[in-house]
Amino acid sequence: MSEVKETMEDFAAELEASFRRINEGDILSGTVIDVSEEQVTLDLKYYAPGIIKAEELSSDPDFSIVDNIRLGDTLEATVICRDDGAGNILLSLKEANEVLAWDKLKEYLENDTILSVKISDSVNGGVVAYLEGIRGFIPASQITTAYVEDTSTYVGKTIQVRVITADEEADRLVLSGKSVAAEKEAEEHNHKVAMLVPGSVVEGTVESLMPYGAFVNIGNGLSGLIHISQICQKRITKPSEILKEGQKVKAKILNTNDGKISLSMRALEEEMVDTTPDENEAEDLSAYSSSESASTGLGALLKGLKL
Repeated sequence: MSEVKETMEDFAAELEASFRRINEGDILSGTVIDVSEEQVTLDLKYYAPGIIKAEELSSDPDFSIVDNIRLGDTLEATVICRDDGAGNILLSLKEANEVLAWDKLKEYLENDTILSVKISDSVNGGVVAYLEGIRGFIPASQITTAYVEDTSTYVGKTIQVRVITADEEADRLVLSGKSVAAEKEAEEHNHKVAMLVPGSVVEGTVESLMPYGAFVNIGNGLSGLIHISQICQKRITKPSEILKEGQKVKAKILNTNDGKISLSMRALEEEMVDTTPDENEAEDLSAYSSSESASTGLGALLKGLKL
């Protein structure tokens, strides 16, 4: 009995909704029930369906109805005409978006949300990408971590960005891919460093000399520092006394703390000294060697003995 009552209440609610007063400018929510290249049809829980023409869907030049709209999607759109003459309510997703999108963009800014955007155009000083249907600008210096000389090479590419400015009054949306790219690069770098084993020996090329030590490129996009105290056993005042840029060197990995690689040539030098016999050991060894043939005859054993 309760199930019948519940069904009747639902029906009554839907019936009431279907006769509600709808005015131009209202923002309605509906479910996509039909998609074509010319328009999208929404079920508004109303006696008349809602129609969004292709030109009222998005300002993004790369927007595609068939690629971006799916059956069952829920869309919010603004009423631009209560009756198109065929019993349909005409709606605009673009107009609703102008009202609702800025709230979303501000939320993305506050939450530091990472988003994917497709770059649609190259303009003076940067590139353009649309987010929530709003035209966003990405300065050339904020596309990625590297310097971008020709921004047109990024047109058509999809990159990850953050919202760094969302000013509705000024109609100004600024995005940045640089911080996202930097975090990704740092993550990849730390993973590579974590794979290194302290105590192992690596070979690399001296890429720069500083007063406090030498930076060595050990491959795979990684560089390590040989502190001046770890270059050799003798005391030196500057790395250039021993090393020069472009020189090939071998060094031991001391540690990989905080994602930084500490190397030591001195440790290898000390190991070599430890494994090389000293002069006294060499003399002791020579006492057991002879250029003469060894003899184990009885006469040799008894020689010098007085019987």
